[in-house]
Amino acid sequence: MITGVIKIGLDVSTDITLIYHAWYEVLQTGTFPMDDVTWQYPPGAALVILLPGLLPWSYLVSFWVCCGIFDAAAMVLLVRSGARRGRSLAGGWMWVVGVPLLGPTVYNRYDILVTAIAVIGLLVLLRRPVLGGMLLGLGGLLKLWPLVALAGTPRGRRTTRSWTGALAALSSLAFLLAAGMNGAFQFLTFQANRGIEVESVGALPIHFARLFGSWHGQVQMNYGSVEMLGPWVSVISKVALAGTAVGFGWLLYWRLRARHWQAATTYDAALAALLIFTATSRVISPQYMVWLIGLSAVCLTVRGTSQRPVAVMILIATLLTTLEFPVNFSDTVNSHPLGVATITARNLLLIAATVVSCRRLWISTRGERPEPTAVTAVLPGPEQSSYPVRPGIAYEQSLLDD
Repeated sequence: MITGVIKIGLDVSTDITLIYHAWYEVLQTGTFPMDDVTWQYPPGAALVILLPGLLPWSYLVSFWVCCGIFDAAAMVLLVRSGARRGRSLAGGWMWVVGVPLLGPTVYNRYDILVTAIAVIGLLVLLRRPVLGGMLLGLGGLLKLWPLVALAGTPRGRRTTRSWTGALAALSSLAFLLAAGMNGAFQFLTFQANRGIEVESVGALPIHFARLFGSWHGQVQMNYGSVEMLGPWVSVISKVALAGTAVGFGWLLYWRLRARHWQAATTYDAALAALLIFTATSRVISPQYMVWLIGLSAVCLTVRGTSQRPVAVMILIATLLTTLEFPVNFSDTVNSHPLGVATITARNLLLIAATVVSCRRLWISTRGERPEPTAVTAVLPGPEQSSYPVRPGIAYEQSLLDD
């Protein structure tokens, strides 16, 4: 499907040959695409766009090869993590099934590279918090969302080290890019006039209004995606931003109230945070689903994860996403019944997955358990050592052995 041998719907490789390659030509000159409003990415994205130029093939083939390398790296780490004692290979299977379900989109966007970095960062976060934090910080410089994966780091030294590592990587690389190239943060000025992307949750009321002939705005390419412009858009945008604020406010409340950190808590919280970020966004592009597949796979490497039902819902939503884009995208853009039905089912699944994920995360960390007076935990490393865990927070052995 990626190479066009099997054709389904639109040819999505044009995003690489036309858009990414055009950015590559500009970035080679030492400046960001400051006059191109489709450039909507943090400055680290320049590193990804320039990366295929280091390989000997055409830009398109080189881009696919880069995607394949990062895909394989994520797979290897998921299998290696799942093969440990007390772990599960379900995470590897989630990746094997979920990534192809997204169809040709998955290798024709750079999101799989960012997702692979976030997956690797999460998998090493508990054992090597500084390295995990730095990888997630690097991912944040590429596309912001990997930073939300730090939402569930265990209290204490692991949080301090991982957040410090993320901040150090993010700030130092951002400084180098800003110092070495012009217009590193110009993308921030391109966000003010965005509309509602046709595949987002906020677009659903407009889709139904168009279906019954009661909305008279415009649907057009805007800031690199097909967006709805006109009546109701401003209000829906504000509601979406408020939803994001409420969602992350709940995450902060959960973190303050959580009593027990289990082996899977850090991973489960990362997935819940990402679902909140995605479901309340004004834009839900098809490639966003690979983010959710990646973090779901990380959760499933731990047998005690609370997110198994959520992972199944994400797989179904991924299949619906592929049916919506690239198979029947014109039906969605024009608010035809088939397109509206498909995008409605997908978005309602994402909302349901968000609610279920947050609820199960809450229950898994608030359950009543006997308070230990002292626990001896074994730290991983070349030479193991012991220390008493602070009473009141029950760390499972597998958390420290992750």
